Amino acid sequence: MKKIYENFSVKNLDKSRVEISASLPAEQFDACRTEALKNIGESVTIDGFRKGKIPENVLVQKVGEKTILEEMAEIALGKTYPDIIVNEKIDAIGRPEIRITKLAAGNPLEFSIITAIVPVVTLPDYKSIAESVEKAPTDEKVTDAEIDEAILRIRKSHASHEGHDHDKMTAEEHEKAIMDALPELTDDFVKTLGDFADITDFKSKLSIMIAEDKKNQAREKRRIAIADALLEKTLLELPDVMIQSEVNRTEAQFKADIERMGIKLDDYLNHAKKSIEDLRVDWKPAAEKKAKLQLILNAIAENEKLNPSREEIATEADHIIEHYADADRERAEIYAETVLTNEKVFQFLEKA
Repeated sequence: MKKIYENFSVKNLDKSRVEISASLPAEQFDACRTEALKNIGESVTIDGFRKGKIPENVLVQKVGEKTILEEMAEIALGKTYPDIIVNEKIDAIGRPEIRITKLAAGNPLEFSIITAIVPVVTLPDYKSIAESVEKAPTDEKVTDAEIDEAILRIRKSHASHEGHDHDKMTAEEHEKAIMDALPELTDDFVKTLGDFADITDFKSKLSIMIAEDKKNQAREKRRIAIADALLEKTLLELPDVMIQSEVNRTEAQFKADIERMGIKLDDYLNHAKKSIEDLRVDWKPAAEKKAKLQLILNAIAENEKLNPSREEIATEADHIIEHYADADRERAEIYAETVLTNEKVFQFLEKA
């Protein structure tokens, strides 16, 4: 692509930001005047003239030359900034901060732009890090006590609440009411829970599920340890825009969860004695950690060529849409790609 700008330079700033400086030749800048006059003329009302048909000299007298030059600059930069990003291979993210340093008709338009960029991830020896995180010993043997405890939880979840005003009960009264309403453990009861022939079959399959859950918990514990070690050893400057984006996602999920529980947001906030801004501050450390970890996992995936195939992404997106009929297909595929990539990376690290 031909460069229409001149005097380009770029300076690295903190928090994964860069400052771009450049100028647009006078002829390129002045070429935006016709469009600027048209835009302003369509938004200004002057007695005796139709919108869009106001002569230039009348329009200048009405709004001033500075207003027209500022509109010209906005038009020019709207075309020039994308060219700079593409030509100079700048991985810009978020909204740029633009400052005009010279604005005059018949002269070059000079400007500087500060923008966040995708951070450079300097990976440590992630294989050695993963290898150094010991696999937690897992007792896969399931005891009778563990089975009884799981059965009690299941029975409690199916206890009848009819005739009880739990809001007016103490914790002890609430627990007693649930225990008194426990369904009896019978063959008929376990058949309502799933594909179980009788109590013996139910306990046998429950034991297998508990053992699998123990394995999953041990694996998740090791993954968390690996993630924490990677975060500690990886050099990475996160731009504020990425942190705020993650906080925004957390806020959206929080509001959706509150709504799903049938609770009004204002009622929750009043009860918690916090504002949304207070919560956003609370969420920020976890949001920063999550955003950093995702960049690290993406970098490892790229290094090791662990990205999922289009077929895998499509299949996972199908599953998401199957459970959430109103889900947007494009968003579902982006989410599916992230989930599948992360899983491939952790499986790779677990084998290190």
